Amino acid sequence: MSTPEPRITRSVGASTWSPPLPEAPGFDHLVVETPGLRTHVAAIGEGEPVVLLHGFPEHWWQWHAIAPVIAAGGYRVICPDLRGAGWTVADDPRIERESRLRDLLALLDVLHIERVHLVSHDMGAITAMQLTYDHPERVRTAVQLSVPPGFMRFSPKLLPGFEHLPGFVWHRPGASLRGVFSERYVARPMSEATVEAHLAPMRRPDIDGAVRPLCRRMVLAEAMRLMRGVYRRRRLTVPTLVVFGRRDRPWTEEIMGRVCRDPERYADRVEFAYVDDAAHFMTDDAPAAVADLSLDWFSRPVL
Repeated sequence: MSTPEPRITRSVGASTWSPPLPEAPGFDHLVVETPGLRTHVAAIGEGEPVVLLHGFPEHWWQWHAIAPVIAAGGYRVICPDLRGAGWTVADDPRIERESRLRDLLALLDVLHIERVHLVSHDMGAITAMQLTYDHPERVRTAVQLSVPPGFMRFSPKLLPGFEHLPGFVWHRPGASLRGVFSERYVARPMSEATVEAHLAPMRRPDIDGAVRPLCRRMVLAEAMRLMRGVYRRRRLTVPTLVVFGRRDRPWTEEIMGRVCRDPERYADRVEFAYVDDAAHFMTDDAPAAVADLSLDWFSRPVL
């Protein structure tokens, strides 16, 4: 049986999607078909490509206030819904550690994109790290939000940062994920409309059903590699900016300084930045700061 040719189709109007897409003016909405996957992509702007990889349980709309600012800086901003999230549809529900990495590489190839600036948050940072370490030739610069670099060392003081994982590993179909956006993870309360926009795709059984495999097969598998020091035995060559909100516990500047000490041993160029009045979901708490930090990092000369 022949493999279907990859192709790109366009769709206009948020109401043509099920459930309807959250409103966000200025974006083009595409469906990029690769073998076994139909990826929804929201894109805006023209110029050098920037790819934004969303966290959990979010999707392309996570970037609705950030992508237009980056686009205004002269970039083509591409926001894909990763496998198991948003409006992307997979033929096979199975998810492995590198499934999203393979999807992203296929997406870039179909879009004829050789190299990108990469911004990632939360679960999206797993795929971003895999890409920067395994395929550094595809990444110009990287900005990693709310997730430490791969060369970090584990400390018992970081355990509170993983208390939410068991609930996702044992997620029951139909169980609410609204607690993810509680005051513990945001610097200011999210409106009901914002929470609903983030969680809208969870009404799809396939997206709700992807929570367990994403956490079990991808997150935990990658966490074990981090604990074994896999990335400390490799070198990060992509210029990378790691950003945390100052209200994101336990990922304080003091603790990060301890678990990520001597970064020059593991990376050619890595810097850390901290955003005031922002917690884990800093893309909602401080979108302007995220956009400004990203634009500044993209423009830094290569040393």
